[in-house]
Amino acid sequence: MLAAMPLTPTTAPTGEEPRSRTGDDACPGALRLHRADDGFLARVRLPGGLLTADQAEELALAAEALGDGALDLTSRGNVQVRGLGSGCGAELAERLRSAGLLPSDTHERVRNVALSPLSGLDGAGRADVTAWARELDGLLCGTPAAAGLSGRFLFAVDDGRGDVAALGADVTLIAEPDGRALLRVGTDPAAGRAPGAPAPQRPTGARPDTSPAAPPGEGPSGSAAAYDGPDPAPALRVPADAAPRAALLTALAFAAASRDSGAKAWRVWELPARHALTESRVRAALARAGIHAEAAPASGATAGRTSVGTPETAPLGAAPAPGLVPAPGGERAALSVAAPLGRLSLAQWRLLVAAARAGRGETRVTPWRGVVVPGLAAADARHWLGVLAEAGLVTDAASAWHGVGACTGRPGCAKSLADVRADAAGALAATTPSPTEPTPAVRRPERRLPVYWSGCERRCGHPRGRWVDVLAGADGYRISIEGTDRTAARQVAPAPRLGGPTPGAAEAERAGTPDAPGLPDAPGPTEAAAPVGPLRLAELATTVAAARRVP
Repeated sequence: MLAAMPLTPTTAPTGEEPRSRTGDDACPGALRLHRADDGFLARVRLPGGLLTADQAEELALAAEALGDGALDLTSRGNVQVRGLGSGCGAELAERLRSAGLLPSDTHERVRNVALSPLSGLDGAGRADVTAWARELDGLLCGTPAAAGLSGRFLFAVDDGRGDVAALGADVTLIAEPDGRALLRVGTDPAAGRAPGAPAPQRPTGARPDTSPAAPPGEGPSGSAAAYDGPDPAPALRVPADAAPRAALLTALAFAAASRDSGAKAWRVWELPARHALTESRVRAALARAGIHAEAAPASGATAGRTSVGTPETAPLGAAPAPGLVPAPGGERAALSVAAPLGRLSLAQWRLLVAAARAGRGETRVTPWRGVVVPGLAAADARHWLGVLAEAGLVTDAASAWHGVGACTGRPGCAKSLADVRADAAGALAATTPSPTEPTPAVRRPERRLPVYWSGCERRCGHPRGRWVDVLAGADGYRISIEGTDRTAARQVAPAPRLGGPTPGAAEAERAGTPDAPGLPDAPGPTEAAAPVGPLRLAELATTVAAARRVP
């Protein structure tokens, strides 16, 4: 039985205005590399997560020749190559250009577009909106002023099922039942704060806009629980054929407001109130470009439940379940798999490339650190699902590995107090099968909260919604349940004692906590907590598994 215990409050006082930035964001890209403890890191933007099989193979070749031989998936559907040498930047850039993955040097960090991964594949959305994502990317790269957007600014293109609409994007397009598009300006996912509202409360040191790999810039990933804050504003209905252009114009209006305010805002909700993107300002910007927009009520995460094909019990913001995704008619299917802890070996990645070649030559990287392979014959899809399961990918929603994430941790991140990926894998292995072992058949997967292991209080890449927070500290791991506003945490068990504290670890943890969310990583040594023994891993696994259960 888990005992609920109150936590010491870790929230900071709120202010009347969002924090004013003093410089540009430090998000890494394919040209601006981030220096980490395990070498340099490149983040390759994949608008919509869309990759051809040939492009995916080129990424594998780059990671093999220049990196550490693995690929990390991020919480925005991008790919990261780690372990790069200091002199390989030019070669990496040339490889990406040749593969069509670097269409604009000046815009490469602003091509942040999340797409409903199953759009057009399963008949569940209101429309196939992949063309919107492609057109939006082309408009971004073709507009010089768009290069001034922050590397953290996020677009979401949702087909109406409500998955990427719950990611807290700055500008969201949602397919409407009448064939139009809903254009929504985002709210702060940490507290449901509308643009220009007072700054939210967050645990000290928590960063809402970071990736699973220490460098700043990737937002918290979506989870099986959606954003549940106040209605976003503004929300406008626009013609479907003008939707990508309307999204771009809204982003440019934000960039202009940021310049006028002098605030150097990176995200929409950081604008001061008098410069916020109100409905009238956005509508005026669209009207100047000849786009007619109508006001529309927006409710919760998606401004309306998706239409055909999605059960009413399916949570908004849910990732695609691992397994087969039958296409309408049943003759073809897509594969949906998850990368254990968000990291794929080159062998695993190349199996996905081979499966894609057996389909329509395409993969889709999801914001939940998974991959969708569309267009296979149903029999081939079943074969490839078995191959991928044998290779260690998560292919079953009932797997205990499904919904488990972790930041990079040690040794890649200097701020981490633990090798969280090794500990997470060890804890899972202590009580559950590995991804390569078959999961016992069940009628319906047990309802579970996502769980995320973090090496420090920055919690880089954590889910949103309700999730189990496994946080490394100098004395072990604290396990708590986090709510949508990040102030509703409760301790579900005392932190398991994982060994004696390392001298200086507590001081190092405090020193590694940034003054405020959104500051770039600063290199600095920290001392690790003691290693976790096998007995403690089993205890930790049992506690985490109990915390994940949804009553």
